[in-house]
Amino acid sequence: MGKVAVITGTNSNLGLNIAYRFLEKVDFHEDVTLVVTSRTLPRVRECINMINRYHSQLERSGILQFDYLLVDFTDMVSVLSAYYELNKKYQEINYFFVNAAQGVYDGISWLGACKEILSDPIEGVTNPHYKIQRIGVKTDDGLGTVFQANVFGPYYLIQKLLPQLEKGNAVIVWISSLMSDPKYLDLEDMQLLKTDASYEGSKRLVDLLHLATYENLKARGIRQYLVQPGIFISKSFFKFLNVFTYFGMLFIFYVARWLGSSWHNISGYLAANAPIYVALADESLLKRQDIKYGSASTRNGREYLKNQEIDPTGKDQVLKYFKNMEDEWDLKLKDQIKNTRIAM
Repeated sequence: MGKVAVITGTNSNLGLNIAYRFLEKVDFHEDVTLVVTSRTLPRVRECINMINRYHSQLERSGILQFDYLLVDFTDMVSVLSAYYELNKKYQEINYFFVNAAQGVYDGISWLGACKEILSDPIEGVTNPHYKIQRIGVKTDDGLGTVFQANVFGPYYLIQKLLPQLEKGNAVIVWISSLMSDPKYLDLEDMQLLKTDASYEGSKRLVDLLHLATYENLKARGIRQYLVQPGIFISKSFFKFLNVFTYFGMLFIFYVARWLGSSWHNISGYLAANAPIYVALADESLLKRQDIKYGSASTRNGREYLKNQEIDPTGKDQVLKYFKNMEDEWDLKLKDQIKNTRIAM
């Protein structure tokens, strides 16, 4: 069967570019099965067609096959069903990319955006505070929406798949964010229900969860890395932009990069540099797993990696909380599996 790679959120700009670059960098002769994930079948079809077209331009001798999962990480029954399907079909999984980036956005404070960008252009488009996020949004499972979608749902699926990941000597890649500062997470609000920065808080949770788990995974032959893609054009905010504000944002991103910001990759292709590097580089080149590998670029768009240290404060508390949540949902989900396969 060759190598099996699961990419969550494949239909996003970053997810697609992770798939493209993976096929570029994986061994020329290797057969590959890409497991495409999305919430809907039309998006799965669209992703597969796009990846297939890209692959047809590459001079690879290895065979590319596709599989898919319809999974919604804000629905724990859907998460369990995804495990059921993967467990049924694959004895080994070799790569698992956790590309979850859901937010509960309500728009943009344009006055705040103008003030931040005019006062400090680089900071204003690197660490923005003008994106309006709703507070207290829960899923039908009763969990914080962003907490469940970006962290707990993927974590729970990985825990279920550990036997397959172990057999595949897998590499797990968690996609964090440039904006995962400790200030965004209150350890007394682990589900991010009281904060107006739930997205950033979820990425801080990702950082701490990685620090708390990578050593135990390594003992099982699984390598886990933490990356962040820098700043790039994401589809998640298109609905809040018109043609003028979109190109205005794009212009400011290029200005920030020209002024010296190393994090403004702008393109999803450059943003996918760090995830693919850690997934496919020789282990001897990645001696540290306790840091975050960032996708960075020069003024003229030449890509490179930039490492960041991670503040470990709270990692044990986070792990304990997630372990308790895992046990709780094991009981709740007992005998609750539904079929996610729909004829394509």
